[in-house]
Amino acid sequence: MKKPLDSEVFSSMLDASISYWRQQGKKGVWIKLPLELSNLVEAATKAGFRYHHAEPDYLMLVRWIPNNTPDVLPANASHRVSIGAFVMNSKREVLVVQEKYGRFSGIGLWKLPTGAVDEGEDICTAATREVKEETGIDTDFVEVLAFRQGHKSFFQKSDLFFICMLQPRSFDIQKQASEIEAAQWMPIDEYAAQPLVGGNELVNLITKVCLARFGGTYNGFSPQLTTSASGKQTFLYFNGHFP
Repeated sequence: MKKPLDSEVFSSMLDASISYWRQQGKKGVWIKLPLELSNLVEAATKAGFRYHHAEPDYLMLVRWIPNNTPDVLPANASHRVSIGAFVMNSKREVLVVQEKYGRFSGIGLWKLPTGAVDEGEDICTAATREVKEETGIDTDFVEVLAFRQGHKSFFQKSDLFFICMLQPRSFDIQKQASEIEAAQWMPIDEYAAQPLVGGNELVNLITKVCLARFGGTYNGFSPQLTTSASGKQTFLYFNGHFP
């Protein structure tokens, strides 16, 4: 759908098309309506189409045609991906920030740099980018140490949160003025002693995993650039130990 169209004309065309698709044995139909054709949404929903997902410039609608078989059209993306960056220097100081906004703002909590992975962005790239954006520190990605899957978080979607270890290449902090209230290198013991770190089971466990990796008693998953069956380059994360 690209050219302007009257909604009544579209409705008539849609009815005829559905009849034709049913005769052909078609099951699932997708309609991609760009923003400028939003006048056709009502006609599509009256024809039995439902919302599937929306992007800034279009709305995707779908309809399952057969009445005697289950609707097996794949659902919209169910997860978002985010990272937490564990960066520690040779003095056993961890890179931490205080956020200006959100549920952790204004409570004095020093936390690891975190952020969402952009569409089409690799986890390892996102981790180094977020640290650079929030603190000005250049880093090398080392490993994925652990991950947590949460549910019913952002817009009722699930969330995959990857804890990543990075090696600092610079040490002079330049905090992000728009989102970060403060940033510093903090002794790891002082960081872990915070009530919302040591007193929270999940965050406390994450801290223990990070320290175990720094102490050499734990191994995470390092990225290896490889090629998928479709010919696209992708990262496989593994700990390098084979039986």
